[in-house]
Parts: sequence; C-alpha cells; structure tokens
Amino acid sequence: MLGAANAPSPASLTGDIAPVHDPVMIREGDTYYVYGTGLGGQMLSMRMSRDLIHWTAGTPPLAGLPDWALSAVPGTKGMWAPDISRAADGRYRLYYSVSTFGSNRSAIGLATSATLDPAAPGYGWRDEGLVVASSPRDDFNAIDPNHVVDADGRHWLALGSFWTGLKLFALNPKTGKLLDPAEKPYAIARRPAPVGGPAPIESPFIIGHGGYYWLLASYDYCCKGTNSTYYTVVGRSKAITGPYRGKDGSAMMQGGGTIFLRADLQEKQRFRGPGHPGVLHDADGTDYVVFHAYDSSNKGTPTLRIAPIVWGADGWPIAEYRP
Repeated sequence: MLGAANAPSPASLTGDIAPVHDPVMIREGDTYYVYGTGLGGQMLSMRMSRDLIHWTAGTPPLAGLPDWALSAVPGTKGMWAPDISRAADGRYRLYYSVSTFGSNRSAIGLATSATLDPAAPGYGWRDEGLVVASSPRDDFNAIDPNHVVDADGRHWLALGSFWTGLKLFALNPKTGKLLDPAEKPYAIARRPAPVGGPAPIESPFIIGHGGYYWLLASYDYCCKGTNSTYYTVVGRSKAITGPYRGKDGSAMMQGGGTIFLRADLQEKQRFRGPGHPGVLHDADGTDYVVFHAYDSSNKGTPTLRIAPIVWGADGWPIAEYRP
C-alpha cells in the first residue's frame, strides 16, 4: 500500500498516460482506475494501475451513446468528464456528460456496474438514464458532474461549466437521480464576466476534511494545448451548500478562492494548464489530486497528472505538484 512517504510525483508517471482529459480516480481492491473524457472515438477512457505510477489503458466502460442521450442532445458524438463513486448497495456509479462544444444543451447520465474490473464476474455497465439536463433556457450547463455525500449522509451532484457557474443538486441516495427534479439547485461558485463576455469556470469537485467542505474548481481556458490558461482554485465552507471562500476570505461566488494548481513561467515549465481536478482519499488516509495538463514536449497533448495533497498547519490543502 502506498503512503505519503512513497507517493508518486507527477514526473514519475509512466505508461498509457496520454492522451488523458478530465480524469477522475477510484480504487477497487489493489487496483486504481482512472476514467476520463472519450478521445479518439471512445465514449470514455479507462486506465488501470497497481502502484499509481505505471498506467495501462483498459476497456472503455461504455461502447456507445444511449438513445436517450442522442435525443436529449442532438449532434452529440461522445461522452465527457465522468465521475466515479461506489454506492451503499455496492454498485459503482459512473456519471458522464453529453453535450456539444460551447452549448449548454447538455445532459448528465448515469451508468452502474457491480465491479470495475473487466475480468471479474458481474462486470458490465448498465445505463440508468438521464440525471439532469440543461437547455438554452437555463442559466447553467449540465456537464462536469461530481457526486458527493455530506456528513449527514445526504447525496449531492455538483456540476457546471461557464454560464452562471457551478450548481449543486440534491440526489436520491437510492437511485443516484435528482431528489426533486422541480427543486432549484444551489449556486456555489461563479465568475462575474463583462456584459456579453464569457465566465470561465467549470469542473467542480467537493471533498470533506477537518470539519469543512472544500470546493475545487478550474478557472480560465482548457482545450488549447500549450496555450491553455487553465488553473485550479479551492475554497472552503462549513456547509456543503456554501458560501465557499478562499484563504483570504474571497468569495467563490465572486470569482475568488485560493490557487491550488497553476503553471507559471510559461517559457520554462513543460506542462501547461493544469486543471479539471478529482480527489481520491486512499485507504491509508493519503489524499491524491488527479488532473490533466498539456505537455509542451508532446505537441500539447493532455496528459495524466497525480499529486499527493498535504494539509498545512493552517488547515488548507497543498498539492505537491511542480509542473
């Protein structure tokens, strides 16, 4: 079992680590699994590792878009930005996004499986259908899901990209679907934008630690190779619904927060635009952040990055990451 003392650094990762975009990580038994946005014709990608260092591409969890997704989002051709968790009934829940670039006619679906291991008995992903959708009539974009359970056992789905920012929906813990489809979501983070201008914020991920909820979110622009300006901030709140604030008190509802991942000195650093974070709390208590960054030595290819998280004396998280 790995621990903080022998945890991997991003520089130590080998194997099938590119292209990887929008990764999320989970552990089943002695194997770590990373799921990401489908690239190269895949719906979603999957990679496996026993040591968090050497990664092997595995069987993609889903072979095609379900009929409901094709109907809900005309023109969609793939799946983006998944999230993975294990439900109380033992089945794994894989949330995924369907959309077209730059549009908020989007939807989040759910698939479940008894195991993550393609070679194990009972393996097989069952589509459970639509969870939440957005349209041009809405002020949010239903992509980038993150499932979280709060200290009281309530289930939530954080999501959002651009528009008026990140939202939080209550879930039915038995089904993984919305608890009340008519209920308005909580607004948890946004970036005020000039009139007619973009509001670049997306990819929420919420964890609990030290009596607080911690919201990670990516700011600025991904998907531009080495010209990507993506970076990740963090804020905390006593309530899962917010308000989330950075170390300096800045409100994430006003574009604030504390920088958690960023690549500086563009002329020197190999990996650009680190973002779309996910967090794994491992069995030994170590926390890891998984994310992608664009490799300037490999034509700007999005590449898997993993770094341990250290909780500082002030209670705030620090990613042990050097681009």
